[in-house]
Order: sequence, then C-alpha cells, then structure tokens
Amino acid sequence: MTDYLEFPAGLHLLTGWQSGDSDARQALRKLIDGTIAGFYDAKFAEPAPTDSVHTTASVHMLGLDILHDLYGIEATEYYKTDPERYARVNLMASCLLGVTKQYTTWAIYAFSCEAIGQLMMYPDKFPPGADPDVALINRDNWRSVTTPDFSTGIPKVINDMLRASQSLSKMQPLLQLSAPYSLAADIYGQEPLLADVLHDPDHVNELLDHLADQVLAPWIEHFLSEFPDGWIELSDASGSPFFIGPENCKTMAIRSIQRMVSDKPWANRVFDCNFRGDYVTQAKKKNRESRRKKAKSNANGGIDLLHLTDLKYDVCRDFMMRLEADKVPVSFYADQSITRGIPLTTGIGSPQIDRNRIADLEIAKQEIHGTAQDFVTAIKNVCAEIGHPDDVLNRQPWPSHVYFEDVNSKSQFDLIEIIIQTVRDEGVLR
Repeated sequence: MTDYLEFPAGLHLLTGWQSGDSDARQALRKLIDGTIAGFYDAKFAEPAPTDSVHTTASVHMLGLDILHDLYGIEATEYYKTDPERYARVNLMASCLLGVTKQYTTWAIYAFSCEAIGQLMMYPDKFPPGADPDVALINRDNWRSVTTPDFSTGIPKVINDMLRASQSLSKMQPLLQLSAPYSLAADIYGQEPLLADVLHDPDHVNELLDHLADQVLAPWIEHFLSEFPDGWIELSDASGSPFFIGPENCKTMAIRSIQRMVSDKPWANRVFDCNFRGDYVTQAKKKNRESRRKKAKSNANGGIDLLHLTDLKYDVCRDFMMRLEADKVPVSFYADQSITRGIPLTTGIGSPQIDRNRIADLEIAKQEIHGTAQDFVTAIKNVCAEIGHPDDVLNRQPWPSHVYFEDVNSKSQFDLIEIIIQTVRDEGVLR
C-alpha cells in the first residue's frame, strides 16, 4: 500500500477521492479506518520542524467531508459525539495535506453561540450555524444572557476534543471562541446589530461588555482551570474593519477585547488574529466640496493602516497575521513583524484554492507559486532579523507560518501541493 503519509502522496489520494475514483475512495477508507483505530497516533506527535518555515491548516470541514462520504456521519455526530475520532481524523487530514504543524479547529462561531442557547442549524454534511431567523436576544432581553454551565454541553464537548487532541499531538490546548462582537452578531442578528452600530453605539458596547463579563471571561477562566497551559484564540470576523469599518472595529470590537482582558492574569494567553480587510484603511473619503479645498480625512475616521496594525497588535502580541482578505502587500506585515520582534503568519484564503473559482488551472498554478514564494521570502526575512528559537511557534498551538485558512473537499489539491512544495523547497532557515 502506498505510504500516504509521505508528501505529496496524501494529496494525490485526496485528489483521486475528490474526483470519484473508486480505488482512491477504498484506499482512503482503509486509511481512515486505521486512523480511528489509533494505528497512526505516533505520527500525530511528531513536532513541527525548527529549521524551516511551517505550514498549518484549518481542516475540520475536510474531516467532515471525508467522514460523511465514507461513513455517512453527519455534522451533529461528527462535531459532538466522539472526541477521539474527531481529533484523529483532523490530525490525519493535516498529515494527508503534508502540512508540518498541527492545528485543531472546529465550528468556532456556531459552538460559541450554541453554548448560551442560540437555536442552531446542523446540515447533514456542512458545519453548523446559528439560525438567522431566530435570534436568541433583542434590545429588550439581552441582559437575560447569563453564565452557562461549563461542565456540560458545548463547553464539555470542546474540552473533551482538546484533551484528545493534546494527548495525540502533544500540542498545548487552544480554546477557540467568538470574540464579543461576533458572538453578539450571532445571537442578536447581524443586521440589527449593524443598525445599532450606526445609531446606538453605546448600546452595542454595553451588550459586548455584558457578553464578555457573563460568558467569555468566565468560560476562559473555567478552561484554564482544566488546562493551565492553554491558550485562547478569539475569532471576530464580523467585527473586522472590512465589515464594520476601522473606527467601529477600534471602538467596539477591539475595545471590548481590550477591556475583557485588562488586568486579568491570563491576558497574555488570549489573542485575536482574524480582523480582516486591512486594505479598507486606505480608501479615501470622497471630497464633495470644491476641488480647490484640500480633502480633510479618509473614509475611516482617521485610522490609517499603521494605526489599525497597532490596534491589532494590542490584541495579538505573539505573532503578526496577514490574511488573504487583507490584500495589503505581505512586505508591510514583514516590516511590522521585524519592528515588533514577532513571527509572521501569512494566510492562504479558501477562495485562492477553491476549485470552483478557478477559470484557468495553469494560470492559477503560476500565480499561487508566486504567492507562496513571496510568503516564504517574507517569513524567512523576518526569521533572519528576529531569530527563530526552537520554542517559537514550534509547539505553540497557533496558526503559523503559511496558514491555509480553510481546506475542504472543494479545495484544489494541486494548488495546495504547489504551495507546500514551495515551502519545502525554499523555506529552509539558516
């Protein structure tokens, strides 16, 4: 049997499975059978290299795709019933891709709001989400949200998954939760919350602080009581500058995180790295006055890219993240990493490797190879300037250095192979 754990054999197996090849499907089924039985556990504990650029990936949707196709396992069962199977299948999915560092993820936004009672939707083969037609709270009852029981339900599901993943991978546990703004958006409704952002910002901030005080801070403290060496990754895509503007991102989304961690003994264990759309800080406000008058400000209330970067750094101090949706050249983030003395992570967005969005595969291959080269060069430049000690990123459960933001059964595995091969060929650190 082919050794599918040797790069790029695993990707070729996934490509065959994706195309409907019966032999590939049978081989993948045999491999996953062995994975669930624990035959490959030793592989999962191999540490990331310390002498080269890492690759990392969020693969929980790929794991669901595989288990649904091979065994008919649906989303509810996948995410909530068997933590050892969940951990093993996710770790194996990363191994099949050929990434060099493990990173355990789940349906973060859905789990965060489900834990406090939001009505959910669990499709058969897609991750769960909040029911957009049935909000948990409104302007009249939002103070009814109280601290949940963290010993049962979703918090217990997460802790059980983390315990299994930690045992297998030897990585420190990483609790992933919605940040206050995104949690509010899921239980209050995106549109009503945006309307209040515009017309009643004080109310929004009261709501965010209430969720931080009643749900997130107690959840973090309970998690750390069980996992003293754990980390907490907050996710806040809804609070990104792309969605609510840089000024609101500053005064609401980021402010609420700053307040929540202020003076907490665990403040340095919490980070949020996914505020997306930095390029919007460069949009200029249209000047409707006389052309003889100088334009007074840009469209973001005076927040430029450097200001936004300072704000993002304040809630993610251990590494600099450049996501695909940020669009700003990677060289800017490399310079900021060097200035602050922290590692650089560069995201490969799901649209970049989505097979259904590719008009010409050969052109896409050339473009993604160039992107990967740029990322590797930037990361190596940062490492050359700040150093690359063995304990930085190697065992920390963060996304690093080249990070696939989402891989699933619709991803173009040929492009993933090019990226990882480029990292392997050109990512040696000297």
